[in-house]
Formats: sequence, structure tokens, C-alpha cells
Amino acid sequence: MERNSSLWKNLIDEHPVCTSWKQEAEGAIYQLASILFVIGFMGGSGFFGLLYVFSLLGLGFLCSAVWAWVDVCAADIFSWNFVLFVMCFMQFVHIAYQVHSITFAREFQVLYSSLFQPLGISLPVFRTIALSSEVVTLEKEHCYAMQGKTSIDKLSLLVSGRIRVTVDGEFLHYIFPFQFLDSPEWDSLRPMEEGTFQVTLTAETDCRYVSWRRKKLYLLFAQHRYISRLFSVLIGSDIADKLYALNDRVHVGKRCHYDIRLPNYYHMSSPEMSRSPLTKQFRNSRQYCNK
Repeated sequence: MERNSSLWKNLIDEHPVCTSWKQEAEGAIYQLASILFVIGFMGGSGFFGLLYVFSLLGLGFLCSAVWAWVDVCAADIFSWNFVLFVMCFMQFVHIAYQVHSITFAREFQVLYSSLFQPLGISLPVFRTIALSSEVVTLEKEHCYAMQGKTSIDKLSLLVSGRIRVTVDGEFLHYIFPFQFLDSPEWDSLRPMEEGTFQVTLTAETDCRYVSWRRKKLYLLFAQHRYISRLFSVLIGSDIADKLYALNDRVHVGKRCHYDIRLPNYYHMSSPEMSRSPLTKQFRNSRQYCNK
């Protein structure tokens, strides 16, 4: 305790106070180094943000080293700044190599530029998502899933082609590129539940899709909450698009449609299904007509 108080006394009480300040400002190299430090610390996050930070900080330390060598003639100041410059340079090279090494197959490049990049998803995050998936080819008239038979064990996103969705042989809607093939089935089950498809998905053309295994994707969600929230938004938007596609087919007469908020609207649209009085009441009260 006495040693600590003695050190504090030497630093504060007995240290000489500046009685006069230097009138001349430091040279241009020192001022440039200070400007580079200020601008460098304004960098953002992510790989490109780190490249920005380490490049400007490295230049700032280099200028400080030159200033210490030329103007101050202080070996210790020069040594520290030069070491920091070398460290920033090595970090810059390492991060630049990581960014350059992020390459994808053509399907992933198209998927990133069309769906994930407009949402502001960085390449490292997309790389994590892509590494957990696989690209699969589905030939024309082959089934991705069969009603009541295929188990729900994956989540897939169509990259090219067109998928026809039917139930009991009746057409429901199409699935186009950059839409999920099985978002309603995925959203209907909890992580530990199992189920089968209630619709049949058939390729109308040769298709390519990206697929994530269910267990592997849930593990990815547990490790990265940001990716979990991202998929939650994408799946919710995809389900809404499918509901609107179904709503376009559920209609009465020539110009009247059901409200998509109707419960069990698919079954209510089938003439052979028996309708309860409550169902008829919903049907009569929640219709709207296109003007």
C-alpha cells in the first residue's frame, strides 16, 4: 500500500508541471498521422470495415514512425510505431486473403446477388449459410415431395426452374425462383416434431435448388441468432406470398374473392365439401369483390 501511494505521489505531486508550452506545431508528417488515426477509427464492422480500419491505422503508424525518426529522433517512439505498423499490415493482408478466398458456385452467386445482398447480408454471413447447404438438381416431372408420403426433413430454396404444387390432384400454385419449396411445412413443425407433406411438389421444368437439412439448419440457428432471425423473416415473407397466390384462386363467381384471413379457405372453396352454418356465415360476411 505504501509503495502504491509513493508511486502515485511521484507521478502526480512531484512530477514537474508544464509551465510553458511549445510554440511551434509539429511538422506535417505528425499532423497527417493524427488525421489518419481519426479517419481510421471511423471504420465499420465486417471484413471490408476491418480492411478500412487497418489500412488507415497502418498508414498512421507509419507516418508516426517517420516523424519519430526524422523530427523527434527518438528510437523508442520509432520502434513502437513501426511495430504497430507491421502488425496492422499483417492484419490487412490476412483479412484481404480471407475476402479473396470467399468463392461460391454459380447457384450461390445468383442466390446471393438476387436475394441476400439486397437485404444487406455480408459475404462472410452468407458463406456460413452456404456451407451448411447443398445444391440439388430436380429433373422435369420428378417430384420433390409427395402428399402424405414425404417426410419434412429439410428446407429448400428454388434457384432455377418452376415447381407445381397440387393437393389431391388439384393445382394450387407455382413456386418460382428464389422462393422456398417447403416454407409452410417448415413453419408448421417445432424443432423436435416430425411430419409429412400435405401437398405434392412436381418440377414442371428442370430445376436447381439449395437445400438445408433440418437438424443442421437448427444447429446453425442455435449458433448464430442473426441467421435465425434472417430465415424467420424470409420464411414468413415466403408464406405470405403463397397465401396471396392461393387467394387468387379461391373465388366465387367471376369477380369475387375470399378474404385470405378466412380459416380453412381451401376446403371452403371445394364444392364437394360439406359446409357448416358457421362456415356459411364466414363465407357470406368475409367476401369482397374486385371492382
